[in-house]
Amino acid sequence: MNHSDLLAKAPSLAAGMAAADHGPDTQLSQTRHRAALVASWRIAPGSTVLELGCGQGDMTAVLAEAVGPKGRVVAVDVAAPSYGAPVTLGESAARLAAGPLGPRIDFRFGTDVLDPSVGFPDRTFDHVVLAHCSWYFASLRQLRDTLARVRPWARRLWFTEWDLTPVSDDQLAHLLAVLIQGQIEAAGSHGEGNVRTPFSRESLLRLLPEAGWTADGSEPVGTEGLQDGDWEIAACLDLVGSDGCPAALPEPVRQLVLSQADILRAVAKPHGNRVLAAYSVTAR
Repeated sequence: MNHSDLLAKAPSLAAGMAAADHGPDTQLSQTRHRAALVASWRIAPGSTVLELGCGQGDMTAVLAEAVGPKGRVVAVDVAAPSYGAPVTLGESAARLAAGPLGPRIDFRFGTDVLDPSVGFPDRTFDHVVLAHCSWYFASLRQLRDTLARVRPWARRLWFTEWDLTPVSDDQLAHLLAVLIQGQIEAAGSHGEGNVRTPFSRESLLRLLPEAGWTADGSEPVGTEGLQDGDWEIAACLDLVGSDGCPAALPEPVRQLVLSQADILRAVAKPHGNRVLAAYSVTAR
């Protein structure tokens, strides 16, 4: 689909999301980001797409628009339909299912593709997509195993994630929030935040061959106007807690986290923190 055509449809796609009822401007910026991504990918009308980590369907809606009425998007997430706030995954999926894109989408929540009972015939899908969901994985090994599991099912992989390398000082707060959450998880204190396993683009490129994929392209992705920096800073400070005592952390890790949280509070703005850049990798 033409880049300008898909971007032009972003407002109507965003308006169809349940989360737009609570923050229309936020939803529009998130949808525009994903529309720009999909417009740069080679996803033709009539394509079949497996989306991993679909969440509330921000990317799902854009993919469904791109594949057209003869295409299909199977949107998978390990979380239950009741997960999420102020809109749950199930509520968001129900809104999409009731709209014009509904017949093109098959939501499957509470589904782990590493479960032996979950499977598809080889080459069922033209594309498999992971967009801003890989840091949710419990480990790089789990991500590698997941990518290896879906390898026979799809011809091409489209992968997008935040880039840990900052390009300006005002991205430091987002970076710190991500790294602190990752350290807390790595030390064994598992929270409910979005970030469990942050990793670099270079780590992904090293991992892909282990999972049977050959990377054939990597591009920077613009993120201006997105709110994820604010969200991750808030999630991080909530995880650390007002008493400055993350649960179940070894004392040396606890002290490191506390010091970094002090720095985060000092450099973060009340709102409007600049997000990290992102990158997109294609593989076959």
